[in-house]
Amino acid sequence: EILGTDNMAVTFESLTIYRGYLSRNLETPCAMTGVEDLQWEDKHSFGSTDETDREVLTDNQPSCTDVYELKRFEELIDEDIGILVKVKRVKDNKRFILDLKSLRAVDETSKNFMLLDGYATWFVNNR
Repeated sequence: EILGTDNMAVTFESLTIYRGYLSRNLETPCAMTGVEDLQWEDKHSFGSTDETDREVLTDNQPSCTDVYELKRFEELIDEDIGILVKVKRVKDNKRFILDLKSLRAVDETSKNFMLLDGYATWFVNNR
């Protein structure tokens, strides 16, 4: 329905259409958090650094446990990464650019949760 076609493949064009749909339909403010460990966290979750090092990294890097506020959709779209968004971390106002498929709405009963989950499911299943 969103893409208006039977072709569900993840392409630059379909990502552009999906970004437009989400930018029109996500309710703001949109509080989000990580779905699972972010890429840098994967490398450090198997004991390769001690807890102090992880805390320092978490202060400077986005974490899947942080809460973010959606600020805007980025113009850059990557067929391998998907839609990128600029977010502000609530606890310290630091800003990051993250891929949208790695985020979910904090309120699991919200329209935003369903929209973000639908996007992530489509992206992962149609790449």
